[in-house]
Amino acid sequence: MTITITAFESSPDRGRGLARDMRVRWALEEVGQPYEVRLLSFKAMKEPPHLALQPFGQIPTYEEGDLSLFESGAIVLHIAERHAGLLPDDAHARARAIMWIFAALTTMEPTIVERESARYLEGDRSWYEERLALVDERIRKRLGDLSNRLGDREWLDGAFSAGDLEMVSVLLRAKGSGLLEAYTNLAAYVARGQARPAYKRAFDAQRAVFLAASSR
Repeated sequence: MTITITAFESSPDRGRGLARDMRVRWALEEVGQPYEVRLLSFKAMKEPPHLALQPFGQIPTYEEGDLSLFESGAIVLHIAERHAGLLPDDAHARARAIMWIFAALTTMEPTIVERESARYLEGDRSWYEERLALVDERIRKRLGDLSNRLGDREWLDGAFSAGDLEMVSVLLRAKGSGLLEAYTNLAAYVARGQARPAYKRAFDAQRAVFLAASSR
């Protein structure tokens, strides 16, 4: 059965690989599963056919036969559980890899996304600089904790796993802010993720959509 995912027809990340379909593309590339992509306009994302798949009108979604899923974290975990390559065979190591998926999505990502929202939605407010400083302080605390845990290891817990895929994807949202770059082991960790052939294939495929939309 062919896997079909949805993605932005014209991504607001401007081809930087930050839209969350990138995580699903990367996971599918890691496990060697072919897939098709259905591109959606912002208008189509709010219409009944897509809302039947994703009640919040977001991307990505995942369809395979009579299974449909939404939420990128749930989709990546499903892919990892169905196909070899993203979760260890050892039960304890597998549980820890899943733990890191949740850590990336629930502990690391919210504050980083909060910074993005503050920049785009509140940059003209009189209190913006003070608010940004507080958010940055919280991000530094999380990054510092993660940096200490990673140490000089290549990946979070042994071999590369879905936990690393999600964590690298989240940390990429802080790249260029100066916050991530202050922790050299985390910057190198992200670079290792980006150097993986599966990441490069996924990134190129997503960027091709942006370039095609830009040329129209």
